[in-house]
Amino acid sequence: MATGVNRKISAASARSHTRRANKSSSFHLPSGILRTTLAVLFIGFLAWAYQVTQPPPPNICGSPDGPPITAPRIKLRDGRYLAYKEHGVPKDEAKYKIVSVHGFTSCRHDAVVADTLSPDVVKDLGVYIVSFDRPGYGESDPDPNRTLKSIALDIEELADQLGLGSKFYVVGVSMGGQVVWNCLKHIPHRLAGAALLAPVINFWWPDLPANLAAEAYSQYKLRDRWAIRVAHYTPWLTYWWNTQKWFPICSAISRSPDILSKQDKELITKLLDDKDNHVAQVRQQGEYESVHRDLNIGFGSWEYTPLDIQNPFPNNEGSVHLWQGDEDIMVPVTLQRYIVQNLSWIHYHELPGSGHLFPHADGVSETVIKSLLGVK
Repeated sequence: MATGVNRKISAASARSHTRRANKSSSFHLPSGILRTTLAVLFIGFLAWAYQVTQPPPPNICGSPDGPPITAPRIKLRDGRYLAYKEHGVPKDEAKYKIVSVHGFTSCRHDAVVADTLSPDVVKDLGVYIVSFDRPGYGESDPDPNRTLKSIALDIEELADQLGLGSKFYVVGVSMGGQVVWNCLKHIPHRLAGAALLAPVINFWWPDLPANLAAEAYSQYKLRDRWAIRVAHYTPWLTYWWNTQKWFPICSAISRSPDILSKQDKELITKLLDDKDNHVAQVRQQGEYESVHRDLNIGFGSWEYTPLDIQNPFPNNEGSVHLWQGDEDIMVPVTLQRYIVQNLSWIHYHELPGSGHLFPHADGVSETVIKSLLGVK
């Protein structure tokens, strides 16, 4: 008869056996499936990132679902339309004809010189002023191919189609002042004179001293340093940066009061009252084709700098004036001083105690226009 054998197993041996059993029974995801899953997740992330960085198509004025057309417009050489607004005496009776270039996040209705110049001065001098919506603003078609030169050619074509003659004056405010630099560079032969009011400066203009540019740049609010850095180095991210909710966006786009000087805060109420009737028109075709493209062009890589420009009036047949407030938080006065010191043909007017909105102060427009026209 068989005899049973009783084997005694120690507790340690049992635990070791259990661990081996558990280890051998754990689940492993095959490496091929893991790589595929990670690849799908990565591709999904790229697709999401691409989508959030792409601006929506512009809401073109006059299109089936777009804003209505209320302004007179001209058709440009490439089929785009440019909206404009006329001020002052009839152009057929005018002695002086001026093209007004609006600034950042503005439109043809923001023609500060035309709006604040007294009717008596307009009549006595015989001044005609035409303001226009820069591409993508107001009721002017966007220009996806916009360059520094193209906006100058838009102004030349506007003047020609309106019959302003062989020469005319240009006045630009803020970002519109950059456009005046473009006119001085690309169509100087068409200008009778030019005025730049607090023109925006590109910190990456190569002719600016690096230490001076860096010092001025450091005085910007952190949010604005980031906004213009994105526009310069990664313009394809400008739309995302200024629409995301994680970080503060460009102060000018968000209308932050942090960039206003003491004088600006005194003038802003008057400015906003005047703007109430048309503020909705400014970005009605989309933020990307208006303010975002402005940032990309204004702070992008320029093929020239203002310091490259030659005197367009070597025989004093006209003049160029640059006006700047010494307490302007948006445009550093130190860089403006450097530019005019190296362009001796520019008539420089620095206004003590003034900020970026000084053109809206009482009497400034009259002084600017009379200086430009060389009259008293």
